[in-house]
Amino acid sequence: MGFIANWKAKRAYKGAMEVYDAELTDWQSDIEIFQKARDAFLLAAKGEDVVVNQTIQKAGEIVLWTAQGQFHEAGRGAGSFQGSSQGLSIPVVAGIRYRVGATRGTYVSGDPIQKYAEVGDVLLTTQRVLFNGMFNTKEWAFSKWNGAAASADETDYIFHVSNRQKTSGVLFGARDGREFNRFLSCALIAAEYGIDRVIKEIDKNMKDLEEDKPAIPPLTMQAPKELE
Repeated sequence: MGFIANWKAKRAYKGAMEVYDAELTDWQSDIEIFQKARDAFLLAAKGEDVVVNQTIQKAGEIVLWTAQGQFHEAGRGAGSFQGSSQGLSIPVVAGIRYRVGATRGTYVSGDPIQKYAEVGDVLLTTQRVLFNGMFNTKEWAFSKWNGAAASADETDYIFHVSNRQKTSGVLFGARDGREFNRFLSCALIAAEYGIDRVIKEIDKNMKDLEEDKPAIPPLTMQAPKELE
């Protein structure tokens, strides 16, 4: 095998292995998360909280999961005044002038954005999502749930509830965000159909995951011996 062919084979092999390693890491992460979720809902089925907490819970409410997250809420960016000014520049002393006059125009408010605030405790229960911070306390009840949106990397979430006009949500770290995504879907199923249904769905997902375990790149992709 020539040098160029050797180099191409090595690069293709390295690329294939990087993809495989990333897919295997995500697969193993999901296996661990769903197993953790299964254990959590088995405890919930017995009426037991999964994590220790100081939350005052509603009747029949069970705390399933908790982590640190950053609260954010809909707002607007900095506004600006768009227009023109006119006036008179008056000399005060040598080399210094003082301008007087008026400004004409319109104040334009900033673009709508999510404003990020403090970091606090996020709790997921069988009835709602809670944020507890030093300055902000929010809840998103499943009974008022209109939907949710998540960023592509599963770290940032916006929740829509019917009892508030402003959207708001929570930003997590990578690991917690992925775990929250899976737990939230299970909690919503439990709220709608009951905990027994969640256990069945988790078992089905874990079976599907076992069947979809990433495959090692085929022998044709393996690096030539002289490149190992």
